Amino acid sequence: MAKAKSSSKPEAGKKKLAASAPSAPGIDIGIKDADRKKVADGLSRFLADAYTLYLKTHNFHWNVTGSMFNSLHTMFETQYTEQWTALDEIAERIRALGFNAPGSYREFVALTSIAEEPGLTDSADWREMVRQLVQGNEAVCRTARRVLEQAEKAGDAPSEDLLTQRLQTHEKYAWMLRSLLQ
Repeated sequence: MAKAKSSSKPEAGKKKLAASAPSAPGIDIGIKDADRKKVADGLSRFLADAYTLYLKTHNFHWNVTGSMFNSLHTMFETQYTEQWTALDEIAERIRALGFNAPGSYREFVALTSIAEEPGLTDSADWREMVRQLVQGNEAVCRTARRVLEQAEKAGDAPSEDLLTQRLQTHEKYAWMLRSLLQ
């Protein structure tokens, strides 16, 4: 019987240690909680715009036809590949701020400023595809500028840097695509 008592004591000790184990500490990165929330919410809208544009660019890569097929097929692939990598960086920044990143079509549709296009039964003219991608890149830029302002006010330099880099990329894409229509 003495053995039974001694064998139960270590179990009780383990339970006590587990019960007193500390949980993850609160987030203290030098940005107020309310400011982190505002920036994360803005980055979520930015992520939704960026994802919607990525999806549209990829769609047009698959479905472009006509005299500009080869050059646009290649250009769209270059753009959507770069955009895909950036999506992860945006989502990870939201997580670093302590919030969940949106990740479903439903969330993206609710958050995006870019109109969703119905699926194509016939291939759209390449000019219409390019026009929509110009508009989509510009929409991403407008959202980035709004969030950049929030990040500046919060003193969130990493988010500012991320948004500045994305602005440079999307402004360039809008310019390059617009040039095809001029």
